[in-house]
Amino acid sequence: MDFQPLPAVSLESILEIGSVRALVYAVEAGLGVALIPARAAPAEAAQRGRMKTGTVALNRQPVQRAYLSAGSRAWRTLVRDRYALAGGLGVLILVGLALLAPFVAPYHPNYQHPQGLSPIGAPAAPGREFLFGTDLLGRDLLSRVIWGTRVSLAVGILSTLVALVTALAVGLTAGYSHGGVRTVLIWITNAVLSFPSLLLMLALVSVLPRGIWVVIFVLSVFAWAYPARVIYGEVLSVAQREFVDAARAIGAGPLRIAIHHVLPQLIPLVVVYFTLRVPATILAEASLSFLGLGVQPPTASWGSIIYEGARAYRSAPWIFLFPGAIIACAVVSFNLLGDGLRDAVDPTSGARRRGMTREGGA
Repeated sequence: MDFQPLPAVSLESILEIGSVRALVYAVEAGLGVALIPARAAPAEAAQRGRMKTGTVALNRQPVQRAYLSAGSRAWRTLVRDRYALAGGLGVLILVGLALLAPFVAPYHPNYQHPQGLSPIGAPAAPGREFLFGTDLLGRDLLSRVIWGTRVSLAVGILSTLVALVTALAVGLTAGYSHGGVRTVLIWITNAVLSFPSLLLMLALVSVLPRGIWVVIFVLSVFAWAYPARVIYGEVLSVAQREFVDAARAIGAGPLRIAIHHVLPQLIPLVVVYFTLRVPATILAEASLSFLGLGVQPPTASWGSIIYEGARAYRSAPWIFLFPGAIIACAVVSFNLLGDGLRDAVDPTSGARRRGMTREGGA
């Protein structure tokens, strides 16, 4: 029986499909695969930017198509989720109010209107002139709520960004380090997670000078540890995938692999955590301001407005009802958007949650 010779297979074609193990299996099975290094003319390689000195070129087009298909599939899943769209609309409205506060607010947030107080000094109830009423100093409550949106969202977003950047640095470093560096980073992360964060936040805010930047610093100090552990576990998982083995096979170093191959895989996880962490940070800022340890008067934030109106919760309940309702809307909007993004990035999470709902209803 005559055996037909197998066609030559280049290393580029094997790596192009993202499977280094396919080469090992082929050699072990004795299929006689001939390895022919991929070659290209220097001018063509320089034009396409796919070849480096001493390395084998990789065709990134299949990988790019895979990323595009995954992104389009996630986008279609997101736009079909009505709750996520409602949450995204709420977030856009809040961001718009924060950015356009000087143009949307009817009055200056700290201006004390003479007609904002009654002859006996009571705040004006909601009406045509003051839609949300006034506070104990005769200031327009609607204007203060709009300006408070800017402060509360800035605190929530900035502190979450600082925490996530720290978590990414710690998680990537611990995932690609060995020995003492990994042990020290994991030990510090576990130590931060073991402390009662609320008590430590109250202690730090009481000792440090009062101000917005101090609140952002305190909230971010205790918010990075949990996402750092999650990112660390995800880095260990991604490092075992075949496209990372392919990058190692062509001579890529640990730093290049971490930045160009592992970090893009973490972006969906970071985006979802960001949308779910911002409302928790907003609530934490409101709690600190309600205790008088957060944003200080006369700067308006949702928590400080509630703190100022707590003294007149019986005679003027609108002072804390309106900012409380805005906080609830912000938390629900961010949570709905975060749930929708999580389902879009990981469709199995939505299927599991729907299955649990059906089982609970049965």
